[in-house]
Amino acid sequence: MPLLQSIVHRLDPTLDGERLTLTAAPQEQAAPSDDPVMTSLVGALNDTYNTKPKGWGRFADEGESAGPLAVWLRAYLAGEQSFAELSVALAERLAKQLQEQLSVSGYLVISHQRQGDTETLLIALVHQREGIGINAEHHAVPAAQLNTSQLTLAARINLTQWQSDAPSAQYVSFLKDRGGKKLAESLVALLGMEEGVDAPAETRTLLKAFSDYVEKEDYDDEVSREKTDTLVDYANEQLRRGEPMTLEELSGLVNEQQPKAFYEHIRNADYGLSPEIPPDKRTLSQFRRFTGRAGGVSISFDSHLLGSSIEYDAAQDRLIIKQVPKQLREQLTKQD
Repeated sequence: MPLLQSIVHRLDPTLDGERLTLTAAPQEQAAPSDDPVMTSLVGALNDTYNTKPKGWGRFADEGESAGPLAVWLRAYLAGEQSFAELSVALAERLAKQLQEQLSVSGYLVISHQRQGDTETLLIALVHQREGIGINAEHHAVPAAQLNTSQLTLAARINLTQWQSDAPSAQYVSFLKDRGGKKLAESLVALLGMEEGVDAPAETRTLLKAFSDYVEKEDYDDEVSREKTDTLVDYANEQLRRGEPMTLEELSGLVNEQQPKAFYEHIRNADYGLSPEIPPDKRTLSQFRRFTGRAGGVSISFDSHLLGSSIEYDAAQDRLIIKQVPKQLREQLTKQD
């Protein structure tokens, strides 16, 4: 992941706790693109960001939702404004948006990065935690470090998609955790965006469409498993890249002999899916496995087995296993 530009600012509450103050990095101290430590930091933040629940959308064209960020980005990409100037403007606007949420103070990392043909802008507020390290004399000493695995406020803009001006593109994403509603609202205001696709709902609908397609085609268990793995692997790869799933591309992967078949199934059945769907990690994880534990009983199985090797009788609340695993069968027969 080549790092094109990056910088770190600091947000802190005032002593009276009334507002946030910005300590900006000197403009000439924007980290160079070949800085290995900053590259590692941004990489770790991207990895964490990819695993978190997110909202998706695009910049608002007009009205109260529209903000100055799109204008600032155009000026930066056109060379009319430096990256440092853009980052300070962003940090100042964020500090104003967060005046009533002083607990979110920390280091604001802003980076412009490229992966393949895609360029993105990442904005992430990182907290510092105290730890212990070993100094040159082999003594334990306090050692503060950034907690890159716990993000509560972050956003990413797919600059390449935004510049393509595709009408359906959802090129802005932001953290949207259940416990951070106010933070998410602050981010939406900062970004000047309007929310679009509901990633969890769209992912659930896509998985329902896939299950219907597999059933309609009457694939055997092995083929169903392979196609399920193909879908999940593709979705996880898009998650890693921070990009949405494309229905036409996914269709070609699911059925290489008939690359349009799954896509046509979706369109003909009118699932109402968008051409591009941001994958939701939590929904995908639940799709691959069914699990449950209670009263000393633990059950886990691949979701594609439901309806074939495994049936659920909802009326009597019974799970029927048609093909008992060999190892379990051997343990059961030894009890006789």
